[in-house]
Amino acid sequence: MGFYFDKFEHRQPEPPLPHNEYIEMAWQFFAVMALTVGLWYIAWRWTHSLNYDALWYAIPLAIAETGAYIGLVFFTFNLWKVEDTPQQEAPKLLSEVVNYEPQEDRPISVDVYFPTYDEDPELVRLSIRDAKKMLNPMNVTILIHVLDDGGREVMQQVAQEEGVNYITRDSNEGFKAGNLRNAMEQTGGDFIVICDADTRPFPTLLKNTLGYFCDSDVAWVQTPQWFFDLPEGKSLDDVLGKYLSTPGKWLGNSIQKIMGPVRIGEDPFVNDPKMFYDVIQRRRNWCNASFCCGAGSIHRREAVMEAALKTYAEHIAKQVDNDTVKIIKLTGEEKLDKGLEDTLRQQVVQKHEFTPYRFHVSEDIYTSIVLHSDPDRNWKSVMHPEVESKMLSPQDLLTWTVQRFKYAGGTLDIALNDNPVFRKGMSLPQRLMYATTIWSYIGGIWNAIFLTAPLIYLFFAIAPVQSYSMDFYIHILPFLLLTEIAFMLGGWGLAGYPSKASYLAFFPTNLRALWTVLKGEKICFPVTPKDRQEGNFLHLAVPQTAIIILTIIGIIFAWSQYQLEHPSYDINGVLLNTFWGFNNILALSSILFAAFWKPDEEAEKKAEEELKQEEQESQSVEQVLGKAGQML
Repeated sequence: MGFYFDKFEHRQPEPPLPHNEYIEMAWQFFAVMALTVGLWYIAWRWTHSLNYDALWYAIPLAIAETGAYIGLVFFTFNLWKVEDTPQQEAPKLLSEVVNYEPQEDRPISVDVYFPTYDEDPELVRLSIRDAKKMLNPMNVTILIHVLDDGGREVMQQVAQEEGVNYITRDSNEGFKAGNLRNAMEQTGGDFIVICDADTRPFPTLLKNTLGYFCDSDVAWVQTPQWFFDLPEGKSLDDVLGKYLSTPGKWLGNSIQKIMGPVRIGEDPFVNDPKMFYDVIQRRRNWCNASFCCGAGSIHRREAVMEAALKTYAEHIAKQVDNDTVKIIKLTGEEKLDKGLEDTLRQQVVQKHEFTPYRFHVSEDIYTSIVLHSDPDRNWKSVMHPEVESKMLSPQDLLTWTVQRFKYAGGTLDIALNDNPVFRKGMSLPQRLMYATTIWSYIGGIWNAIFLTAPLIYLFFAIAPVQSYSMDFYIHILPFLLLTEIAFMLGGWGLAGYPSKASYLAFFPTNLRALWTVLKGEKICFPVTPKDRQEGNFLHLAVPQTAIIILTIIGIIFAWSQYQLEHPSYDINGVLLNTFWGFNNILALSSILFAAFWKPDEEAEKKAEEELKQEEQESQSVEQVLGKAGQML
């Protein structure tokens, strides 16, 4: 059986971005400059620029700009510096990774979990086989487990054929977290490697990560997620040459000489996680705030269980206290007798199950919060910079939207019900790092304002400022310029625009997640599909499409009114809002492209032919060697 990604198996991940202290110093200098000038701009916006004739429009936009500036402050703190955790040689014995003297020293044991529900069993088989190829550092005990929440006979058969353990359960309570808890009750490894069904570990995963646990306070290690099946796209000269012949190819080559390589159709869903792992998460190491992202992470069982027990005990005590207060108010008694109090405690314990991983849609980040906030143990996290596994990316807009809704909804639900910013046990830097993540998802509010704001001027000639005067440009242009320079340096050369455009474009998903959480509804979503979903996904981009169409109409209308010398339209306002509108169109058009994107059939055909040719050549070599062997 073949998969669409077979032709990408030869791909290798890029190495981690090299740390350069001079670039880091330049980034810090320009970041401070940008924030200083930005504060000057925000203060001016509130005190000297508001259009008092249209406060209904001017104030929301100023609030949006202030919210975005606060997000910029958080993000600057997040990216401030790099401080990688030193690697150590993989340990051999339990005594090397714990802070006590074991009664009987023994080799370390590792459980590798593959939670699955309805994924293709043959896909899981590939993951199992790669896990079996992992190098065994210092002869530790490695056990592989398939955690099948689907209870499928065919999945059990695959596990038996591959010689790995098969675990299932009667219910699907608690999503993935419940599946993990069930597995922990039936296994006993000192460390747990958590994979998704499509996670393909590299042979070096344990060899390169177990050494971190020689520090007995390290609770988990997260490795970067790498999607090896991202579309490569076509070079600009090939695309233009196809439609414009030789002049198009010449034009494409000329543009690329100036701008560098440009590929059309490359990573249409902005799935490349390098910016997130190699820049954002990696720079949280210095303050012990890199959080777990699920697949590709290694956990210390002791840490997960200990933190879970403390949280469980605290939750039971809090619930008993609350129920006691209610009963006292109803009965009028001063306090409960001991028998009634014991009965009440038993009832609470029976209602609340103990679970190592929180029953939550975002159990990975929730577990991180519980461990980071444990004041007694000072548990540490490590973001390992090198890719140690490969997995599949969303291949259609539906899957992309489901995944983003899960991330946004899960994080916002935590922020509303158990906000880590106000949780006891967190250090100030940790609080700020978690605040950065939460604030980014609230950003859907001001992103919606930024996308619709230029429409008001384009259609009605109402400006949010008193005038588009020289004073306006003196305040805003230095801020924008310094911010761009700072984050070009802060991203270590990674292209930042695709991520910014994607962040702006998925504002409806963020808003829907925020509204769902505020209404108190449960964050529900289907399991992220591993195969490309066929169909028309334009319905998922209706808000973005509407803004694009209205912006185009608004630009045409504003310029026509200016040409007709309408007194309310001036050249500064029309030019500025046209530029603003075009920037919004460019950012949102990525969603439309993603809605209509399909794999390049020509590229797929070419890749398949190359794969067949390699197989034929390999078979020919084997035949020659076979004949030579017979002759000998």
